[in-house]
Amino acid sequence: MTSDTPLTAEQILIAAEDVFRRFGPAKATVVDVARSLGVSHSSVYRHFPSKTALREAVNQRWLDQANRQLKVISTDEGLGTASERLHSWLTTLFATKRKKALDDPELFATYQVLTDENSGLVEEHIETLIGQIAEIIHVGVDAKEFKLTHIQNTARAVFDATAPFHDPAYAATWSDPKADDRFDAVWKLVIGGLQAAR
Repeated sequence: MTSDTPLTAEQILIAAEDVFRRFGPAKATVVDVARSLGVSHSSVYRHFPSKTALREAVNQRWLDQANRQLKVISTDEGLGTASERLHSWLTTLFATKRKKALDDPELFATYQVLTDENSGLVEEHIETLIGQIAEIIHVGVDAKEFKLTHIQNTARAVFDATAPFHDPAYAATWSDPKADDRFDAVWKLVIGGLQAAR
């Protein structure tokens, strides 16, 4: 980091991800992040007032990256029927969470710590995801593909029913060779409950 280049929040977040990976969320400090950037810890604190704020920002960045792909699936009706889009959305959510847990366990551990802290960030993320499911269900109801239903309650039920495939509390089961078979079984129950009689 050169003294004539201003430090950005994005640079700090990228460095923080690396520090969390190396030391884990419990041992990583703001000083470690500052050291990796070659700046004083007060420079980091100008952007993030605490370690908790920094950790939440790292997690928000990760959640935003995951949400972008899911948002496209939930809003682009050209990607198929509501059933196809809901399946794609759930499959993508599971694949994204599983990949992060298996390929980047240290950063995923940070996400789990944040979940354990019961941060408002997690609730906001969950509400965003349920809203995306609701968008797809609404299209399915309008197209008579899905039964007429209370859309928001049904979206929450779909989210809850598929929790073993996206809730970090279940991450240890995602590498099981039968995880995909379990996902498919839950998917069949979910879609069977949503589909209108033909």
